[in-house]
Amino acid sequence: MVYPFSALFTRMNYIDRWGLMRNSRKESLSEHSANVASIAHVLAEISVSEFHAEDVRPERVAVTALYHDLSETLTGDMPTPVKYRNDEIKNSYKQVEAEAEENIVGMVPDFMSNSMNCYVKGEGLTLHEKQLIKAADKIGALIKCIEEAQSGNREFTSAEESTRKAIEEIELPELHYFTDHFLPAYSLTLDELMREILKEG
Repeated sequence: MVYPFSALFTRMNYIDRWGLMRNSRKESLSEHSANVASIAHVLAEISVSEFHAEDVRPERVAVTALYHDLSETLTGDMPTPVKYRNDEIKNSYKQVEAEAEENIVGMVPDFMSNSMNCYVKGEGLTLHEKQLIKAADKIGALIKCIEEAQSGNREFTSAEESTRKAIEEIELPELHYFTDHFLPAYSLTLDELMREILKEG
């Protein structure tokens, strides 16, 4: 028996995000997922260590975030303005997404299906953990906007403004801790980052 799950995961390398916009540098779905997983893990660690959350498991949050867009290897990346244009489109896409996730879970041996239901579908996560992953996804989008602006690309200006506003409206202390203490570093050059590292050392 051949299980295509891991091979399908690598197909995220070939799916580009932000398809309706001019990019100074393409961002693959794989790259986005890795960034979101890292950010989600940091948010979860902040949640547990700084805010003493008892309903957050950083490792589970990180792995689920890594797979959060895996269904797009079967559905493709639908641009946000289209996906959320109206309730009919949004609900239809959610159904397509759910069917894709069900198919993906079927691509592993039976002894892995329970854990993959959690990681691919988000089953078994607490509401708090789901909120952290969604917040990490928003931060990932904002970081892309910041990078594009730094390259001189004005195409992402309105996307950056709307994403910042959406983040400000999210009531998660972990998220605002991240934006205060981690996000500013994304605007630094390599030399500036190295100076910060040496300063901390």
